[in-house]
Amino acid sequence: MKNITSILCIIALLLQSCESSTDSIRVEITNPTLPVLTGKETNPVLRVDLIRSFAENYRIMEVTFDFAGTTDLATVESVSLYAAKKDGFIDPKRILAQAVISGNKVSFSESIPVDRDTFTVWATVKLRDSIDLLNTVSLNCRSVKTDKGRLVVPEMTAKKLRTGVAVRQHMQDGVHTSRIPGLTTSKNGTLLAIYDARYESARDLQGHMDIALNRSTDGGLTWQAMQIVLDMKEWGDLPEKYNGVSDACILVDDNTGDIYVAGLWMHGVLDRETGKWVNGMTKDSTRWIHQWQAKGSQPGFGVKETSQFLITKSTDDGLTWSEPINITKDKKKEWWLYAPAPGHGITLKDGTLVFPTQGRDKEGKPFSNITWSKDGGRTWTASEPAYHNTTECMAVELSDGSIMLNMRDNRNRGNTENNGRRICTTTDLGKTWTEHPTSRNALIEPTCMASIHRHEYMENGEKKSLLLFVNPSSISTRDHITLKISYDDGMTWPEDRWILLDEYRGRGYSCITSINDSTIGVLYEGSQADMIFQQINLKEIK
Repeated sequence: MKNITSILCIIALLLQSCESSTDSIRVEITNPTLPVLTGKETNPVLRVDLIRSFAENYRIMEVTFDFAGTTDLATVESVSLYAAKKDGFIDPKRILAQAVISGNKVSFSESIPVDRDTFTVWATVKLRDSIDLLNTVSLNCRSVKTDKGRLVVPEMTAKKLRTGVAVRQHMQDGVHTSRIPGLTTSKNGTLLAIYDARYESARDLQGHMDIALNRSTDGGLTWQAMQIVLDMKEWGDLPEKYNGVSDACILVDDNTGDIYVAGLWMHGVLDRETGKWVNGMTKDSTRWIHQWQAKGSQPGFGVKETSQFLITKSTDDGLTWSEPINITKDKKKEWWLYAPAPGHGITLKDGTLVFPTQGRDKEGKPFSNITWSKDGGRTWTASEPAYHNTTECMAVELSDGSIMLNMRDNRNRGNTENNGRRICTTTDLGKTWTEHPTSRNALIEPTCMASIHRHEYMENGEKKSLLLFVNPSSISTRDHITLKISYDDGMTWPEDRWILLDEYRGRGYSCITSINDSTIGVLYEGSQADMIFQQINLKEIK
């Protein structure tokens, strides 16, 4: 009897041990909405957390996935497993296992030691270079086996993650950080992406940075080599680090096909307390100030007084660019700053060219406005401010011919109760402005640049249009990059038509263009690259 009892106890202990080693390891799966990009080795698509409730170490012996829901399996070249950093995000330096796809499934059979209570594994994919950018990728975790037994994996149906292109990445072409995107489509159908090439750091002006451009002639699938559009080099006996150009805006003349790029040039530095130009700066100097900080830009027109508004022009589809003209004298002398607003400009129905612009008034307070030309870019006129304590902005022409200016509003900073983009309209090119009914109550922001664009298309022989808006849809952090659509000239932005592009945190700036009648292109600063390009089919948003 004692022997039987002993055997039963041993069996019970074995069963208990088996239960503790399998049921006591919980599997949690996270499937964030992230872009999956060509030109990038590691695209995180699925996070698997193994959470143990016992102290003993164990080993992962096998993990299997499938691609149910993926548009075209040929899009994916390989799948890899990576460890995570302490914050739970992928550690691209710690690859755990790699496998080549065979059929619809992929398995990893490497033995992976686990020595912590919560062990995070990221499944990543690498895309082929040539893909259809409207394809999506879905990866499902189906089983996890350890040396303690097979674990219970939650049933899942993976999200359809959008593909895209990593147009600019950290340290590409010797550029530390590419920032401040602008995107437009030339009259020939070429996509033109502009940005700050910040060579030494991610920091804003003042610094060694130029305005750079990449062209695409295939709708954004591939991009030609970086070219420099605005570069003041070593000017005025100062090194390039004290002649930075930043915050570009690009504009296509829809009638002539001419292309304009505006940028802000900062020469030297001004003393933050006195506003006086500082002598003696060299390549070894570390003194720095921003044109928006303190007295970093001042009244007047000279390069030692105020930051300079430059415009360069291309007449050959963006292949070559003219020497820049300086339109700083088109501002009011007492303004502390006059600058382009990043993104793209527009051509009105009557042929008027419009740049969104911004500045600081005679008291140094920020404002948003527009700058326009009625003579094909030969002369430019700065409008009155649309609103104060606003900065980066973009413009669209509404159905009635008025201009809507959508503005970043400093009042939103840290404001969780009353948060929203400032919206104003004008019918007289900015001599007077009227606040729009949706101002401060329709489009939330974490106080960040945003983009707006009118897309026109033909349907059943009738010309139609809608407004598109992209920004971090958050009141506090630059995450959840979201495309929003308005079918009524910006009066409403129905939430059931929003499209989330990237839920993780990035720098948050964006720009939208019409690739063709049925396809939208978005270039934005996301979580997975400095500059991400994605396409959206009109069928998704109509």
